[in-house]
Amino acid sequence: MKKYGKKLIGDKAFYKMALMVAVPIMVQNGITNFVSLLDNVMVGRVGTEQMSGVAIVNQLMFVFNISVFGAVSGAGIFGAQFWGYGKQEGVRHTFRFKWIVTMILVIGGGLLFAFGGEKLILLYLHGEGNEAQLEETLQYAREYLAVMLAGLLPFGISQVYTSTMRECGETMIPMKAGVLAVFVNMALNYVLIFGKFGIRPMGVTGAAIATVVSRYVEAAVVIVWLHRHHERHTYIKGVYRSLYIPGNLAGKILVKGAPLMVNEILWSTGMATLMQSYSVRGLDAVAGLNISSMISNVFNVVYLAMGSAVAIIIGQLLGAGKMEEARDTAVKLIAFSVTVCIGIGAVLAVAAPLFPMAYNTTDIVRALATRLIRVTALFMPMNAFINCAYFTLRSGGRTVITFLFDSVFMWVASIPLAYVLSRCTSLPIVPLYFACQAVEVLKTVIGFILLKKGIWVRNIVKEDEI
Repeated sequence: MKKYGKKLIGDKAFYKMALMVAVPIMVQNGITNFVSLLDNVMVGRVGTEQMSGVAIVNQLMFVFNISVFGAVSGAGIFGAQFWGYGKQEGVRHTFRFKWIVTMILVIGGGLLFAFGGEKLILLYLHGEGNEAQLEETLQYAREYLAVMLAGLLPFGISQVYTSTMRECGETMIPMKAGVLAVFVNMALNYVLIFGKFGIRPMGVTGAAIATVVSRYVEAAVVIVWLHRHHERHTYIKGVYRSLYIPGNLAGKILVKGAPLMVNEILWSTGMATLMQSYSVRGLDAVAGLNISSMISNVFNVVYLAMGSAVAIIIGQLLGAGKMEEARDTAVKLIAFSVTVCIGIGAVLAVAAPLFPMAYNTTDIVRALATRLIRVTALFMPMNAFINCAYFTLRSGGRTVITFLFDSVFMWVASIPLAYVLSRCTSLPIVPLYFACQAVEVLKTVIGFILLKKGIWVRNIVKEDEI
């Protein structure tokens, strides 16, 4: 028993090191999600149709956001290992790669939403609502999407900067930029949604404007800070003098990063597809899932931040050639994340009935949201393990395996199950949602086997890529 305890539990210095990386990310994401929750509640106070319209557009925006995340993460695997290996020029090249790919996604995403946004929104409008309710929800979604298009560019830029800074050990500034941005968002939400200080109430349009402005604020802060501190972060010097990236390095990033980027795109579209299957159960299901996801996101920041910490810490150790330390650290970080999430899941389950009371919606929607929150709480420790397993495999460049482990599993198992249960049975939304979560127990087993085999323990930047 002592042997396993020593293997799973670190000393005080270990947890201090882990928390120094994870807590700033946790705080930034936590405040961001909390303000998003307030945004959602404020819109929800206006009406259910407004809340559902915003929720549908945010599900579509989620696909774009995760696609950008995948684009920067592919190069980020190399960025973290270059930093650990002491190659500043390598970090500079990965930054340029992120910039080019992200701009392609911004242009492509903008065109898709501008010309095909309404058709995408209509995929989610089903069920018991009358024609007037469905049309009203569609109109609010259109209004919200039209403004949110202006936020694609600053979001992409901030992801390029903040991801690189985190990979190079600078987690505090992205956190502070995120905190400032969310407070700007929160203040503007209050003024614009409800109409304060002489400004007319703008509802969902006001919520979108607040989000876009906050994204520009966040991008401006990280850009200005990093370029002013180029002595400490020398990779940013001359980064825009050219877009040159060595051909062999670009090829390696594409080989390792393409599966990761495709994975994130397929995973995010998979989440949107799951939501579309759930929406077959009607607008009440959409509203209940929206409330549940917003509340859950606030609590999920712990294991999501731990996953990011795993990617950074393990990536740097592998880049420095400390293979056994990387293996030992991964085990302890995963155990820590799962243990913490057992406690957080218990708190979330007990407090579940309180959160939906903040929304101006029906008792049916509130009851659905409460039960869905409890399902999420039940599976939180499992999701913590899966998330850390994913980032551990990714840190060693095993992107094809992470592709199979993550998005392929979703499209082969979760989505077909949701489609069949939603179309071929009358199973209510809560057991339907539970079944789609429970199927990932198999994914947990697969992740455990892959971690135990140690196939991720390798250095991918030791050779002279630059």
